[in-house]
Amino acid sequence: VFSSVTSVLNMSVFKDQFVLEDLIQEFKKKSTALSFGPLQSNGQISVQGSFPAMKLLRDFLLLKAKSLPEKDEREESKSRQRPRRRLQQHRLTRETSNSVHDADGGKQVVVLDTDTYHYMKHFFPRTFLVNADVVISDITDGDITTVSIENAGSRSDAGQVLRVKEEIENQSIKLHRALRKERIDFEQHIRGEKGRYKRVCASLQARYPYVLIIPYDTHIDVIGNSSEIFEFTKEVSN
Repeated sequence: VFSSVTSVLNMSVFKDQFVLEDLIQEFKKKSTALSFGPLQSNGQISVQGSFPAMKLLRDFLLLKAKSLPEKDEREESKSRQRPRRRLQQHRLTRETSNSVHDADGGKQVVVLDTDTYHYMKHFFPRTFLVNADVVISDITDGDITTVSIENAGSRSDAGQVLRVKEEIENQSIKLHRALRKERIDFEQHIRGEKGRYKRVCASLQARYPYVLIIPYDTHIDVIGNSSEIFEFTKEVSN
């Protein structure tokens, strides 16, 4: 178990759309648990900190990268890159950052691990229960789920939206540290055996009430604390 890890980020991919120094400052404000080295001339920068904090930074970077225009679009507008750079940064920051709300204070975004999100929805549904003035939506892309919290009322209450966002964030951090996942693959099993595996998992659910079982066509994901999912998958195999 490592208490700290180090990664080298190549920020050059963002240089045509962002002022890298400003982008690094945004990272520092968002990821206070991480330590950033100096930005090198080639766009590389070293980052050190805990793995969960590093993973959250990675998720945020992926969102930033997905928002970049295609290469052809960048070439077409090359002559206008410098005046666009800060405007584009401001727009993307409002859309993707989970620490900066939009102009009317009515929207917040939280980036979550998808497995953690499923666990929260199942065992902590009250985290996502809000009144009629707040709307929560989600978009899942592989192992990342982006949750948007918006103000739906006639009166803008940025504080209410921010409180919901912080509650989701705090709960997800606790779970992210505690949860583990095991996968039971079906690749080597015929269809009848797949059904048996699913029935066995369902029969064990009462003995492991805090284990989340997510069945798929090719496998079953088992999510919970490490000791429980170890015992659970062991019993399923037996």
